[in-house]
Amino acid sequence: MRFLLSLLITPLAIAHPDHATLPGDGPQSAVITGNGSWIYQAVPHWGTLPDGKIIGPTHGGVVVDDDSGLVYVSTDSDMAVLVYQPDGKFLRSIAPECKGFHAMAIRKENQKTVIYGAQLNGNKPPLRVCKIDTEGKILLEIPNASTGDVPGGWNGLTGVTVAPDGSVFASMGYGSNMIHKFNADGKLLKSFGGPGGDEKQFNTPHGLAIDPRFGEPRLLVADREKRRLVHLDLEGNWIGIHASHLRRPCSVSLLGDHLAVAELESRVTILDPSGTPIAFLGDNPNRNQWAKFGVPPQDLKLGIFTAPHGLSFDKAGNLYVEDWNKTGRVTKLIRISP
Repeated sequence: MRFLLSLLITPLAIAHPDHATLPGDGPQSAVITGNGSWIYQAVPHWGTLPDGKIIGPTHGGVVVDDDSGLVYVSTDSDMAVLVYQPDGKFLRSIAPECKGFHAMAIRKENQKTVIYGAQLNGNKPPLRVCKIDTEGKILLEIPNASTGDVPGGWNGLTGVTVAPDGSVFASMGYGSNMIHKFNADGKLLKSFGGPGGDEKQFNTPHGLAIDPRFGEPRLLVADREKRRLVHLDLEGNWIGIHASHLRRPCSVSLLGDHLAVAELESRVTILDPSGTPIAFLGDNPNRNQWAKFGVPPQDLKLGIFTAPHGLSFDKAGNLYVEDWNKTGRVTKLIRISP
């Protein structure tokens, strides 16, 4: 037992260096982060591209196909969506027309894996929700001929998720602060939310997810600038605040009863079913790097985040985290505690 504790305690000190540590001085061998039963090892050089290429700007999300284990990473570069093996080997890029997915959701439809993306930074307007297959073929676009008028305008698209019945939810977190519900063909069904100081209004509803943990599925909203997660039913009716006092939450991923939150201010937090934080991963002691897009590669430290924007668990509980970063950054954290 003492030997095991020594293995854990020493790397934890490495993963959370002293505030006086100079940028770039941190180790680039595997380091440990987390606490309690949520201990993770950061993998050095995961996702490195061939021939020294850089990923390019990352301002998107990560999804994992549980069947194949493949990891899909969205970017603002011309490579659009990158496909990796779980070990970090780059396989290919797909969907060049879908450059700029700000968020993604993955699901099975008719026994096939499909990905929904909220395209914010595309090559040309209008911005859109796209459904693609795993080869990058576009299967559906919203808006389309059947969508109808969208209150508040179609701008500032930040999040997308899909309900069990195929209904699609999209958030306009950089625009109207509204959330729109569409049917599986892209027809607008209803809109709700909007900006304001009322508890039931939003300030940058950023990421969306379907939360199945409480009986009837709920819509979970990362209300970034109100620093909280909120629950709505699938008709858009208010249920309540799930978690508060977060560091600008951007997106979430579920693993059983627990939730990982990508917080733009340089941390990933694990929440229990009550919304209580129980573990912190990659917390950055250098506040000058919090939520900063321009941190150069030489100033990044393995196991320490600068601006977590997208993330996803795999079925084993490992985490893939994408920082908002000008040259591109994705980190794999391997869970080493049950």
